[in-house]
Amino acid sequence: MILPIFLTFSFLFSLSYANTIAFDFCVGDLNLPSGPSGFSCKDPTKVTADDFVYSGMRVASNTSNLFKFGIRRALSPQFPGLNGLGISIARADFDVGGFFPMHTHRTSEILMVTEGTLMAGFIDTNNKAYYKTLMKEDIMIIPPTLVHFMINVGSTPVLAYTIFTSANPGVQLLDTALFQNDLPAEVIEKVTLLDHAQVTKLKKIFNDTNISSLFG
Repeated sequence: MILPIFLTFSFLFSLSYANTIAFDFCVGDLNLPSGPSGFSCKDPTKVTADDFVYSGMRVASNTSNLFKFGIRRALSPQFPGLNGLGISIARADFDVGGFFPMHTHRTSEILMVTEGTLMAGFIDTNNKAYYKTLMKEDIMIIPPTLVHFMINVGSTPVLAYTIFTSANPGVQLLDTALFQNDLPAEVIEKVTLLDHAQVTKLKKIFNDTNISSLFG
């Protein structure tokens, strides 16, 4: 009788520590392919303090694009020390009138404004919009997977930082998803209720624009 009870408690105890980390860290080896769980670990004997420091946020991102907005990311591909830790950060710069159009991520996001005035918001699955004008040092939470946006509504540039609950949260812009793909215009017209002229115009805009400059 004692043995089954002991085994049961041992099993329950092991479950409580199921998420205990097996290693102190797993700096990503960018020379190897990545998978759903991230990069393979770099040889620990080759890890240095530099693997845990990222200086890319010192430089403003490129805002010379259609949206007058740019973002500089510190995700696991740019900052391998984040690999496996479930966190990342990005710097967002908005010129006057700049905006980050409707987009989604796979994970939650914390937005913090450090300079300027930024309107930010998201739309839930009941199509209710939650939005607010944020001032310096204000923080807003964006739930995972929900469509959200940001707009500089002030008279000066905006600097903001976003923290994600993933080392690689992904991003999908609705504009580019709809108009920078290889779907025939007729299909997009059908699913968006837009007319042919408008779809053709938007496909031209987004296929002729270097949207990758957003991530400079």
